[in-house]
This record gives sequence, C-alpha cells and structure tokens, in this order.
Amino acid sequence: MSSPVEISFVIPVYNGSATVHTVVDRIRRAFAGRAIEIILVNDGSPDDSERVCAALVDRYPGLITFLHLSRNFGEHSAVLAGLSHAHGRAVAVLDDDGQNPPEEVVRMHKVLQEGNYDVVYGRYAEKKHHWFRNLGSRFNDRLATLMLKKPKDIYLSSFKVLNRFIVDEVTRYRGPHPYIDGLIFRTTRNIGQIVVEHQERIAGQSNYTLKRLVRLWLNMFLGFSIAPLRLAIVMGLVTSLFSLGMLGLILIDKIWINPGVPVGIPTVLTSIALFAGVQLMVLGMVGEYIGRIFLEQNGMPQFVVRYMKRGPESGWMYDSSDSIPAFGGQRDE
Repeated sequence: MSSPVEISFVIPVYNGSATVHTVVDRIRRAFAGRAIEIILVNDGSPDDSERVCAALVDRYPGLITFLHLSRNFGEHSAVLAGLSHAHGRAVAVLDDDGQNPPEEVVRMHKVLQEGNYDVVYGRYAEKKHHWFRNLGSRFNDRLATLMLKKPKDIYLSSFKVLNRFIVDEVTRYRGPHPYIDGLIFRTTRNIGQIVVEHQERIAGQSNYTLKRLVRLWLNMFLGFSIAPLRLAIVMGLVTSLFSLGMLGLILIDKIWINPGVPVGIPTVLTSIALFAGVQLMVLGMVGEYIGRIFLEQNGMPQFVVRYMKRGPESGWMYDSSDSIPAFGGQRDE
C-alpha cells in the first residue's frame, strides 16, 4: 500500500540549534498543502540542538519526528537513522545549516518523478563552502569515481532526493560503517542530477574537520571496495620487481664496472626502510578490513536512538527496540 506521505525530509542535526528552525520553516512554506513529514536526527550535538528540535515537535505536531541519538555516530549514520524512520514515497536529505535550499527540492522531486530516477543529486552552481571543505569534496569525488565506478559527470553531494525503492534497499544495510552514497551506487546506476543553488550558512561554521573527512574517505575506500587489496598486490609485485632489478644492477656494477667500490650501508638501510614501510602499509590495510569484520560480527551499532518524539499528543516515545539491535534498520511504528 502506497504511503500517504509524499515527501519525507531527513535532516541530520549537529550543532544546528541556531539554524534548524529556519530550515524547518522554509520547508513548511515551500511545501504548504502537500503531504510531507520532517525527521530531525540529533547526532549527539553538544549545543542546544536537542531542546530546539524537541520544541519544534511541540510547535508543529504531526509534522516532525525527532530522533535523539545516544552519542555522535557521524553524519551518514544519522542519515541512515532518519531514512529508517521515513515513510514518504520519496525522501529528501539536506543539511541543517540552510545551505541546501528546501525550495530546490520541488524541482529535484519533479525530475525524480519525470525521469523515473532512483536518486537525484543536487549539483551546486557555486559552492559556498570553505576552501578546505571544497578541496576535500573534490578529492572525495575523484575517489568515488575510482572506488564506486561513479560516472565522472555525477557530483556526490549531501543534498539529494531518493525514491522509496532506494530507501528500502539502503536501510537493509547491516554494516557498522554506513556510507550512503556507496550504498546507493552499489544498488543502482539510474541516477540523475540538476544544478541547484548553494547558499551561505545561516549561522555558525562548518563542522567538517580533517578527522571527519578522513573517516569518510576510509569508509568509502575500505567499506565498499576491495580495490585497496588489489592495489596492495600490485604494489608488492612492483616492489619485488624493482628490488630484483636493483640487485641485478648492483651485481653488474660490482663485478664488471667498479669492482673496488664497496656496497654502501646507507643503500641497504634505505632499501630495508622502503620495503618495511610497504609491508606495514599493506598489513595495516588488511588489518583495517579484518577489524571492520570483527566490529560487524561483534554487533557494533550503526546508531542508537535514545528516544523518539513525535508530538505532544503521543508524548515522549521511548522506542526500546532502537537500543537492542546491533544495527539500524526499518522498523514499523
């Protein structure tokens, strides 16, 4: 049976107490008279986001669902938590800082329907991010092209609209390190994009740090591809051939060209350091894969919902099932 909700809006919130209410108000104005729902997911914000989100539920009963995670799990885990509780025939994912105009979702949703796409990404006409964030985004895009076989003309942004088929498939994932775009590209290539506006932040500054970007890259690099292991094999082969070639050159030089020149200790030490570094890198890579398997088998959760609030008529709803499973997932409510 088709859901009566036309579009669900999933908004991961982290330090968004000064901006999230403006985003919610803009959604309400842009989609007045349409069947929508808004899902706010507080990802362990240290600021006043919890109180602000809870107040929004009271202000707009029946419109907003608020999920308060027990700690900071990361943006992609927060998005997955929101997708797991979304009921719409389509789901829009946007940031809490106001840089993704909710008004653009109208066009994105229209393209999703008319083009019969599974996902429509918003490609920013001009990005308003800090240069460091833009640099990280470009690297992330190149990496996704290599690891996920993403078409070069598709730009991966956090601003996207998904149909119900993709939402259901993404929320089936049970690994402890979700990467939403990786889950999308392993499911479908029926993807569109349109150029959208990217606005300045309403308030505050970006929460993206080098640590967060590295974690995102590792999730893509090691969580959705075995290319690093294949790269390790190639590196080992190239290094072995290089060492054999160097050994041959040293023997030729010692026997026929410069017999009196001693083989230098620095050369030996440098070679040992080179090969030891390659070995440590490969072992670390394999160890990361094994560690991720261990965490998954050990039941590391994608997210844990401390409580869910849906409106004053239902009060504070503690969904005990959220803290029991090792992973997130679709739940009937």
